Amino acid sequence: MKRFAMAASLVMLVASTYANAQTTEQLVKGATDTSNVLNYGMGYNLQRFSTLNQINKDTIKNLVPVWNYSFNDDRSEESQPLVYQGVIYVTSHNATMAVDAKTGKQIWKSKIEYPAETPRIVCCGIINRGAALYDGKLFRTTLDANVIALDAKDGKELWRQKVADIKEGYSMTVAPLVADGVVITGISGAEFGTRGFIDGWDPATGKHLWRTHSIPSPDEPGGDTWKGDTWKLGGGSTWITGSYDPELNTVYWGIGNPGPFNSAVRPGDNLYTCSVLAMDPKTGKIKWHYQFSPNNPFDYDSVAEMVLADMNVEGKPTKVLMDANRNGFFYVLDRTDGKLLAANPYVKVNWATGIDMKSGRPIETDVSKDARDGKKVVVFPSLLGGKNWEPMSFNPQTGLAYANTLAFGGHYKTEPATYKAGEWYLGMDLTDLWEWTDGPRGHLKAIDPLTGKAKWEAPSDIPRFSGVLSTAGGVVFTGALTGEFEAFDADTGKKLWQFQTGSGIEGQPVTWQQDGVQYIAVTSGYGGVYSIFSGDERLANVPAGGSLWVFAVKQ
Repeated sequence: MKRFAMAASLVMLVASTYANAQTTEQLVKGATDTSNVLNYGMGYNLQRFSTLNQINKDTIKNLVPVWNYSFNDDRSEESQPLVYQGVIYVTSHNATMAVDAKTGKQIWKSKIEYPAETPRIVCCGIINRGAALYDGKLFRTTLDANVIALDAKDGKELWRQKVADIKEGYSMTVAPLVADGVVITGISGAEFGTRGFIDGWDPATGKHLWRTHSIPSPDEPGGDTWKGDTWKLGGGSTWITGSYDPELNTVYWGIGNPGPFNSAVRPGDNLYTCSVLAMDPKTGKIKWHYQFSPNNPFDYDSVAEMVLADMNVEGKPTKVLMDANRNGFFYVLDRTDGKLLAANPYVKVNWATGIDMKSGRPIETDVSKDARDGKKVVVFPSLLGGKNWEPMSFNPQTGLAYANTLAFGGHYKTEPATYKAGEWYLGMDLTDLWEWTDGPRGHLKAIDPLTGKAKWEAPSDIPRFSGVLSTAGGVVFTGALTGEFEAFDADTGKKLWQFQTGSGIEGQPVTWQQDGVQYIAVTSGYGGVYSIFSGDERLANVPAGGSLWVFAVKQ
């Protein structure tokens, strides 16, 4: 009876919370709202920065776990929690959960079921990256390519829309974005010969409002960059959440790799793969685009976060978009028109010598030429990129971007590509993928966006695949695949603190303040792309097991 009464009181608490549900105005102010975490990326700008400073370089030594909540799941956990008025909302591949932020007590749990054959068409981990909140509803995607809306007060499903057919190779892991009253979602599946797209949905009813294909047809702008019918299988996944500038009313969404990897099959620039699209959220209309890697052979997709900031460029205040691209170059664009402002390597790069500042195109080397000619090459970065999906943080106080980077190369050799629905469509030899280098395989770097140079770097023998959080307390948080949740000095890179969570960390840390206490939350749960493909035997003893950890300074 006591347990029933506690559960009932928690449900009543959440119900009263939603008397004043989330609004567009609250989402717009999400980056400066220190009491809640309402947006993926901790703000529409995806900066993952907080002005909170209770947890700082001095107090970090007293940071302790407050509680731990089990997902009852042994898959990789890459989800970013959301926090609204004392309730944490977090997802896994097969559940959505609401948890009391102070106690860790479960308020509700909504299970996700999908066909048993679904994992067969998921390339890089059985995961989900998070949800979106708006008007008392929680929006998420499912592995079998559905978008659903849940009632945030009790977890009941309000609507569901099927987006695509898993038999064709489509899946969904993306956290939705709510911008200008529209729920926006992306899609996965470029490795299976799909044609990518971005969708807009009515949050109240689930009505499909628009679809913008990332691979244009022959009668659309950019369609002439594909030869024959290659556009039909062109890839261009959209599996990482975009950013949004409310003032410009523009969404910025990254587009993934072309298909197949064998670029000889698809001559041309292959728009809009390896690009960023600037879009109208109400209609999905493309305002402008910038392509980072035309006709790319090396899986240098550009889905990762497009971070927005205002900074001085050559003495002029400028609205910029930043991207630590998988191709190894750190880009800064003018987000009003897509003009290239800076592009410099932030890791070892040998497929190009630089980026032409007038055309914006890479200045390719013989490595790229030989790869297209069918020769086996060693390429830096590897197919996992200079940085993979794991989101970076930008601290406007230091002017630095903090990113988990990769420090190894890859082997690339083409093979004939044959399409069959629902099967890998790569055209590449997968038997010998990696060019391991001596020393650490990854670094947490503090990068100057305009030069690509690192102020400091914290090496890791096994690369980190966790998101990064920076704060006004001068602390940078991230996690290791071996389970350590870590904190570093934002100015020097010195490690200040760590805590073993019991499983590998690939989650996205967030912070907020409640009743005068600053909290940090991160999901823990081993898996993901590196564990699947690297063959790194040092991870053999890292246990699976998904959970949510919450920390605070001991009072």
